[in-house]
Amino acid sequence: MEAIEVMSALAQPTRFEVFTHLARAQPDGLAAGALAERIGTPASTMSVHLTILSRAGLISSSKVGRKVIYKAEPASVRDLALFLMNDCHLGDEDPG
Repeated sequence: MEAIEVMSALAQPTRFEVFTHLARAQPDGLAAGALAERIGTPASTMSVHLTILSRAGLISSSKVGRKVIYKAEPASVRDLALFLMNDCHLGDEDPG
């Protein structure tokens, strides 16, 4: 996991909203068209956001019939939280 890539992907408001929608749609996921419609984003723009989220390991996709279904990968957020808590010592009571 690349912490900066994950944080960067989620820092953009539309991508954060996409991830949130996909996390709530677990375990079934959502098609790109349904995501674009729910968020009010053009399909071409949605494609870019999905690609960035996928490269960051935040979502996965699978083909179901003629549709591509996207699903959140919550383990990547968990791994980021663990990295921040453990490797960056953000969970320490005494920051000294």
